[in-house]
Amino acid sequence: MGSSINGGVILFLLLLAAISASASASSALPEKPTNTSGQINSNSVLVALLDSHYTELAELVEKALLLHTLEDAVGAHNVTIFAPRNEALERDLDPEFKRFLLEPGNLKSLQTLILFHVVPARISSHSWPSSRHRTLANDHLHLSADKDSVKRVDLAAIVHPDAVVRPDGVIHGIERLLVPRSVQEDFNRRRSLASISAVLPTGAPEVDPRTHRLKKPASPAPAGSPPALPIYDAMAPGPSIAPAPAPGPGSGKHHFDGHSQVKDFIQTLLLYGGYNEMADILVNLTSLATEMGRLVSEGYVLTVLAPNDEAMGRLTAEQLSEPGAPEQIMYYHLIPEYQTEESMYNAVRRFGRVRYDTLRVPHKVVGREADGSVKFGQAEGSAYLFDPDIYTDGRISVQGIDNVLFPPDEEPPTSSQPPRKPHAQQPKPRRGKLMEVACHMLGAFGQRSHFTSCQ
Repeated sequence: MGSSINGGVILFLLLLAAISASASASSALPEKPTNTSGQINSNSVLVALLDSHYTELAELVEKALLLHTLEDAVGAHNVTIFAPRNEALERDLDPEFKRFLLEPGNLKSLQTLILFHVVPARISSHSWPSSRHRTLANDHLHLSADKDSVKRVDLAAIVHPDAVVRPDGVIHGIERLLVPRSVQEDFNRRRSLASISAVLPTGAPEVDPRTHRLKKPASPAPAGSPPALPIYDAMAPGPSIAPAPAPGPGSGKHHFDGHSQVKDFIQTLLLYGGYNEMADILVNLTSLATEMGRLVSEGYVLTVLAPNDEAMGRLTAEQLSEPGAPEQIMYYHLIPEYQTEESMYNAVRRFGRVRYDTLRVPHKVVGREADGSVKFGQAEGSAYLFDPDIYTDGRISVQGIDNVLFPPDEEPPTSSQPPRKPHAQQPKPRRGKLMEVACHMLGAFGQRSHFTSCQ
């Protein structure tokens, strides 16, 4: 009996020791954010970054389209952000390197640069480790401390330790921008012109220079079919000894740098603000930026009706999920003419309604005057031109609209001929002055009724 009681006491003591050990282990674990759903609150370190005095870094985060990525990172674990001071990004940064980062084609380099400043762990200044830490860019940062107690991250000194402290992260102010090796190599390669080569656009529309309309792609020839060209034509002299084509649309030589102009107008959209979704579709989701550059290089002009971010946000997943749907939507917003807000408004005021051709053949965009502006489309799918002349360079014109346009559904014809009004009275032909005088003289002699022209 006594041995059983002693065994029970020993078992109870072992159970208490296990509970206390687990409690101490859980208390020793680092603090995790309570929000794990991916949504951040107003006390988040990401919100503090966007509202802090590190405005240049916050602006780069928005231009790099990394808000959702950082939200997921903050929602999963604590983060440490090394934020360069504004002077390091405004005056101390190489202008050519900054221009390289802001080009739409270098969005991946900009994202890598921003994520290189974020470590998915909480590192406070009181417990500064001298070790390497992996960043969200899958690179490593080396943290160290000098003999003078100056904390460093790679080659940058910490000038404002614990500048912003939040439950889900901390922000340290650093003296300079941290550049990863991959971004530096991309910039050096671009600067040395080693990576610049002729890129053939894929899926670019073929335009007939005679009719100025898009050509339909030729169907692939089946195996074993005869050649498309006769042997004599196939052996004709090539372009090397052929006469030089005339400049203009369809010529072999590009007299305009269309790709640079397209880059300029896309960069203008990003800097202007409110049109990031449009720029993202043109550059990343589709190859329309390359196609537009090719058209402008061949001598064509374009007017872009650019929906703002609020309008693009109303698009549903069904409207964008079908293959080729983003391209078809954007084609309907590209007018192969050069129009400004003034020319469009003068046209609709003079003619009432103006139909503009689009690259989505054969659909057209109808514009008319409404409320002192130009209104495109009809009924609920209409859009107002509310942001005029965002970009105009003589070849490309960008006009901001507040809705995404879709071509109207084709209505079936109701009848071959419109019904005529019953008992419609035909207007009498108008007589000239000389005929009026002659009929008046005949009436004086009583002979007016004998002539049908005087009746």
